[in-house]
This record gives sequence, C-alpha cells and structure tokens, in this order.
Amino acid sequence: MSHATTTHEFSRYTEVRAALADPALVPPAPAPDAGPPGASVAWLRATVARFASGEPHRRRRALVEAELARPAPADLHRAASAAAGGGDLRTRVVCALATALDMPKPELIAGEVAQMADAYFGGDGGPDADRTVARLVAMLAPGPVDEAGGEAVANRIGLLAQACAATAALVEAAGDSVPTARVLRDSPPVRVMRRTAARATRVAGRDIAEGDEVVLDLVAAQQGSPAPLTFGAPPRVCPGRAHALALAEGLLGRPMTPFARLHHQGKALLLPNAWDYASAAALAAEGFEAVGTTSLGVAAGLGLPDGAAATKEATVDLARRLGRGPFLFSVDAEGGFSDDPAEVAVFARRLYEAGAAGINLEDGRADGTLAPVALHAAKIAAVKEAVPGLFVNARTDTYWLGRDQERTAGRLAVYEQAGADGVFVPGLSDRAGIAALTPALVTPLNVLYSPAGPGIAELGALGVRRVSLGSLLYREALTGAVSTAVAIRDGGPVRGGALPYADVQALAPGYGSGGRGGDDVHDG
Repeated sequence: MSHATTTHEFSRYTEVRAALADPALVPPAPAPDAGPPGASVAWLRATVARFASGEPHRRRRALVEAELARPAPADLHRAASAAAGGGDLRTRVVCALATALDMPKPELIAGEVAQMADAYFGGDGGPDADRTVARLVAMLAPGPVDEAGGEAVANRIGLLAQACAATAALVEAAGDSVPTARVLRDSPPVRVMRRTAARATRVAGRDIAEGDEVVLDLVAAQQGSPAPLTFGAPPRVCPGRAHALALAEGLLGRPMTPFARLHHQGKALLLPNAWDYASAAALAAEGFEAVGTTSLGVAAGLGLPDGAAATKEATVDLARRLGRGPFLFSVDAEGGFSDDPAEVAVFARRLYEAGAAGINLEDGRADGTLAPVALHAAKIAAVKEAVPGLFVNARTDTYWLGRDQERTAGRLAVYEQAGADGVFVPGLSDRAGIAALTPALVTPLNVLYSPAGPGIAELGALGVRRVSLGSLLYREALTGAVSTAVAIRDGGPVRGGALPYADVQALAPGYGSGGRGGDDVHDG
C-alpha cells in the first residue's frame, strides 16, 4: 500500500549539507514518457546526468567529465572574454562554451540552446522546444544516433543548457567588482535544490520515507556558513564548477594574468621556491613556468628567524632582484609584515612594482596562533583593491600549526569572498582531506608537497591546482653543500653533478663574454 508523499524543507546549513551528502536523496526523475529519441525535451531530460541517479548517473557523468577535460578553464575564460560585450547574455554564455568545446556553428547552437533552456529545467516549451532539441542533435551528431551516441550528444546539450541558465545568472548578479565567491554566497544562481528519496533515510533527525520530496533552501542555508553550496556536495559535486567560474569571469571582462592562467589549466602547477636570483634563474632555465620564494630561505640567509616579520625590506630587495629576470615569480610575504591592512596593501604594491606576479599572505603567527579571520580577510581585500593585478594566494595555517582544522573550509571561504585568487593549506597532504576540501572551494587550491604524500599528477586529479615546494629546495641545497664539504674533509666520495662555473655565471641578467673563469673546484 503506497503512502502519501511528504515534502520536507531544510534551510539550515548543516541540514542542507547533510541532505546533499545523503546518497538516498537524488534529483527528481523526469517524466516516464521520454519522448522520441533525439527529438524532444523529455528525451533530453531523461538522458542527461543531471536528472539521473545510480549507474546511469555515473556513466553519464563520466561523459560530461570527459567533455570538460578537453578545454582548460583558462581556455573558457579566453573564449568568454572574446564574447564579452553586447548581446543577449545567455546566448553569449553558450556561444563561449560551444566555441571552447569545438562545436560546429557555435553562434547558431547558442541561439537554439537559449530557446529551449527553460523547458530543459521543467518549463513548458511545447513543440517548439522539441524541434529545437532535434535541430541541436542533428548539428552535434549528424546521421543515425544509437543509444550510446544519444547519451553522448544529450549530455553535450545538457552542458550548454545548464551553462545558459546558471552561469548567466551568476554573471548578472556579480556586477563589476564583487568577488565571484561572495556572489555565490549572497546571491547564488541556484537558490533552491530539490531531491526525492530513492529509499527511506533520515536527515537531521527527520525520517524521510521513500518517494518523499526534499526542498533545500540554499540562500537561507548559506547565511549560516561562509562556505557556498551552489555547486553541491559529495557525492554529487558539479563537475563543471571551475569551467563555469572561468566563463563568468571572462564574460565579466575580468582579466586573467599570465600567472593566474597557470592555475587554471586543469592540472596542478608545480611551483618551486627560490631564495635568491641564481636559484630562481636556474629553475626557470629548466623550464619551470614560474617560481615562488621561500621566506625561510630569505630569513635564514640573513641569520634571522622565519615568520617573525623580520625580513620585510629583504623581501622587497629580493623581489627587485628577481624582477630583473625573464620569469614569473610570486613572493612569500608571511602575514604582510603588519596587522594594518593599509600597510600590507602598500607593501604589496611595492612587490608588484618590483615585478612580482603574486603574493602569499598567511594567517599563522609567530606565537603559534591564528590571526582573526576578519583581520586576514581585510588584508586580502586591501591588497586586491590597491593592486588588482597581483595574484593573492591566501594561506591558512590550520594544518601547519595543528589548530582549528575543522574550520579550514570556513576560513578559506571568507578569504575567497574577500577577493583571494587562490588558497593555500600547507600541511594538508592526505588524500581524503584534500578530496573533502576541494568541493567547498571557488578558487584554486595550493598545497605543500610532501614526499610521503601523493605525487603531482595524483594531486592534480584530486583537484589541487598548485603544488609548492616551500623551503625544501633550500634545505636540500644546504644539505648538499655541507655533505660535499664533509666528504672532502673526510676523504669520502664527492657526489658530483654541480653546475659548472660558467653556467652559473650565465644566469646573471645580461651576462656576456669576458667573465672570470675557473674550474669546478676552485672557482671563487
């Protein structure tokens, strides 16, 4: 005997988060009548990943992920930037995405998708919308389409329809200068999510029977936590969130600097850390696209402690030296060497004028405590206002110091909403922790490389977009120098493999002939 279905409404953050994470709660299934294959909105809704669950959802999601793996988010930003300007916003969103996905006649496809997008989300499009679906299928999959081919083309169209609605709404809400992360919290493009119980379950102390409906109020929920839920939560996280954000930023006309672009390539950027000009130039000569600095290397080289705000001018001096080179670099600036956001902004401008492309700002303090979230956010906001083109990598030391690790996502969300371009969590190296954090982020995640943790490729697969080496290279260099000296003193073998004198000389900017010679041992 069937029971009458009940509608359950949730509006608290913890409740909505729990409902999104419950595998028993799935998107409402489309109408049983799927309509003619390849020729109706009903067929489209019944064939895409968005409205599926179980094995069909996993299979179709894999199709979507494969499609999105072809263009990097940076490519979408470039395509969207070209489409910025006048004209219907929804059409421009779809045209940019279709162009990046190498679809034929992107302008024509965009117009068709804009006509049927409302019907895709449950509106009454009537026969006109069905005919639009048929035309889109014919353009994207000319010739007969079997079941597998139908799934593939349906999910390509679904991608376009979802971008048409959600990404356009995000762009409209963002305005000129509001950080996208703040828009996602305050004016999310998806304001309500609906789920149906595929089987009986229990959420936030409430029994939900099979077939019951669940309504999730994202707007109300996000007032109770800084971390947005717009892109869902495991196990159903939107696979296109990085692409959607890149599209939005491009359509808003917000530039992506060459250094920022390195963080949006769909893989992890390995950023080695240098401590002087020679180490930076040597790394660049080996093909590294950018380098960072290590505050430990700067401080230790001067006989000063790291993290004690004692190297402000030395950090600027290093930036000026690095600025003479032909490579991109980011500066580790501890906490900005001040608790006055205005002073931090002035310092950041000095680094930018010296040639820095990025800056790391950390919330850890020398006494082992964490700076107040609001203070660190104010520093980030001040820097972005003063130097919009400087990539701000907001670091939280919750894992590094072993304090308040459960608040990591919340801290990072506040920093993103203040305008951070990326976030850094040194000390986070376990796979489960990384996989749990990345869905909550809007900006690229940076972690510190750990020899005992995942490799670069695996970190990229987990969603990490920047891997720093921190002080590792500096410490290795010290170890190598001391080990070589000890080996020579004790009559042991010398490892060898050192750069020749002439090669080190050649690292200097503008170095030409006539330099001082020397052999590999007695080279001054």
